[in-house]
Amino acid sequence: MSARNETPHKILQTLGQKKSNGSWDASTENMTMDQVKSVAESQKDRLTGKTLYARCREIMGTCVGMRIRVEGMEPKEALKAMSEGAFNEHFS
Repeated sequence: MSARNETPHKILQTLGQKKSNGSWDASTENMTMDQVKSVAESQKDRLTGKTLYARCREIMGTCVGMRIRVEGMEPKEALKAMSEGAFNEHFS
């Protein structure tokens, strides 16, 4: 498990989990965009993104390695959808 102030630990805390899954087949965790925004805000000083949008993309990138879905999609799909404007209502 990561240190208590590291991003992966904050993601797991948000989900109420002790550890993430090892494969996409076993993956049951799912973050909402509001949860992603919450983690991005709490990790504001630790992330390199200058905007909330950029920090949320960093959090979603961390979810790729942790096998955690975002809004029911694999994080890479969610990042692509985000680039296409799917979650704009969360950032306006």
